[in-house]
This record gives sequence, structure tokens and C-alpha cells, in this order.
Amino acid sequence: MDPRIEEHAKILVEWSTEVKKGDMVGIRATPEAHELVVALYKKIAEKGAIPITVMSTEEMDRAFFDGADDDTIKRAPTHFEALLEKADVIIALRSPGNTKALANVDPKKVIQRDVAMKRVMDLYLSKRWCLTVHPVPALAQQANMSMDEYEEFVYNATLLDWEAESKIMNKIKEHLEQHKDIRYIGPETDLHASTEGRIWIASDGKHNMPSGEVFTAPVEDTVEGKILFDIPFLQQGKVIEGVRLTFEKGEVVDFSAEKAEATLKEIIEIDEGSRRLGEMAIGTNRGIKQHTLNMLFDEKIGDTVHCALGRAYKECNGTNESAVHVDMIKTMHDGEIIAGDEVIYSKGKFFYER
Repeated sequence: MDPRIEEHAKILVEWSTEVKKGDMVGIRATPEAHELVVALYKKIAEKGAIPITVMSTEEMDRAFFDGADDDTIKRAPTHFEALLEKADVIIALRSPGNTKALANVDPKKVIQRDVAMKRVMDLYLSKRWCLTVHPVPALAQQANMSMDEYEEFVYNATLLDWEAESKIMNKIKEHLEQHKDIRYIGPETDLHASTEGRIWIASDGKHNMPSGEVFTAPVEDTVEGKILFDIPFLQQGKVIEGVRLTFEKGEVVDFSAEKAEATLKEIIEIDEGSRRLGEMAIGTNRGIKQHTLNMLFDEKIGDTVHCALGRAYKECNGTNESAVHVDMIKTMHDGEIIAGDEVIYSKGKFFYER
């Protein structure tokens, strides 16, 4: 086995989820992630914990949508909820065999399923959970890389000294929490929101691996201004590019996209909460050098910011409710991030780097 896989598993078990003796550990994986599952089983067993794996693939999801009527799509999977209720730790391995399997599914069906899965998501987020990627050809193709290149990309972003990374992110968090607002300024962008009463979180690999972001939930009705998201992203099997959003009193009042605007419109119109921002964040992982249409990596790219329409994280004291949480990313090489009267980031450098 590639020793990098074993190191990856060790980080997931010891740093990300802190597996301990007696834990019930649920793993959700595709067959393509088999090697990482094997490595995880050994590390989990060494801790005196008990793993179980549920297989899930994109083709299985596609088959469900093809066969299910509306009532079936809207029905919650209570048997899966029961598994989550009993679990102490959940590790999800995103390693698709086909990233486009859902591309031609009616987006309304996907939205209906998202609504039905809300309790599953709530249970998942209540556990010691972590989401990661095991390198596979489909993701390498999506990133326009060879497998060797993609493996290097994944492990350069993942196999870091997370204790040191945590200290850097917490330094940024501490400065942000000294102020009551946040502002992003850049090309076609001037977006402002109150963060009073909200908590900034340093995402240091405890939930996402790789990680590398500092995020919060803005006060819902205070988001004002406009922003251009210049990094493409994948949603509902579609690549959405060049998103421009305008906010007034916290709500999207105008929007456009250079590609897949109809899909963006569907996202915004899912429910009342999908018209508001549930997250504003700063990317800090400079081990990630380029976007790959994989949000687990792309939203963490160093020298970027991102915002998410929809559900806010309760640990930030956010209150926005929605069936979705859709992240969109902006490069900040020519921009600034300002909190109160302090310049947190300007044109490639954080305050501690100047």
C-alpha cells in the first residue's frame, strides 16, 4: 500500500475524528476508495473502536432517481437515520466512479431528495464527522490531471502538519472576532455583512480533510452589496461559472451566471433560506494550487474567499435554515478583506505576513 494512504488514514482517525476505545465508527465509501477503507479499518481497530461501511455510488443514486416516483423521493431513509443515531464517528470518503452520473437528473428531484435527507444531514453534523477524498481516475479527469499528478495534488493538500496549520487559522480567527463585521473588496466586488454575535471557526481538519478555512455565519439580514465568484463550481452535475450576486437586506435581489444560470436560479429558489448567505469564509490552504471542480478542495484554496447560499452552521450561531448549502469561491489576489478598521488580508498577504 502507498504509505501516503496509511498516513491519510492516521490523520483521519487521530486528528480529524479523534477515534477512541469503544467508538462506533460509520464509514460511507465507494468501491474505488477500498484501499483507504482498509487502512482506516486497521487504524480504527488499533484504537479499540468498531467500524462498519455503507457502500454508496453515483450510479446507485442515479438508478434511484430513475426508478423512484415523487412519493418515494420525498420519503426519509429512517433505517439510515437509525445507523447514524448509534454512531459516534462518521467518516465519508468521496471517491466517485462517475462525476457526471446525476447530470441529466431533473434538478427538482434532486432538490426534493435534499429536503427528505435533511434529518440525515442534521444527524451527520451532530457526530464527530469528517469528509475526505481518496484519489480516483474520475476526479483526476475532472481536474485535467494524470493520476500521478492528482495523487500529488491531494496529498500536498492533505498530509500537512495540522497542528501548525491550526495555530495559523486560529490567529486569523482571533483577529476577526475582535470586530463586528466583515467586508470583501475586489474586482466587481464590495460585499459587507455584520458578524455581531456570531462565532468565527478555524476549520483545521477536524471535519473536512483537507481543510484550511476560517468561516462564520453572517447576520442574515445585514448582507449588502455585490460579489463576483470567478472560480467555476459543480452543482447538480452542472458546471456553474461567473456567478454575480447582489444583496439587499440579506436577500439576493439580482443574480446572473455566465454558464448554467438556470441551475443557479433553481438553487436560489429552493426555499426562503436559499436566498440568503449561510456562510462567509476565508481560504487558507496554500498547499492547494488550483481549482478542480471539487468543493472540498476548491473552497480551501489559499488567497480566496467563499460564500454559501443556504443553511448556516449552528456552531457559528447562524440561524438561516435551508435544504441546501451551496459554496461559491472568489480569488482575492487583487482584493482586500477588512474587519472593522483592520485589514485582515491585502493582495496576497495576511496581516501577520506583512
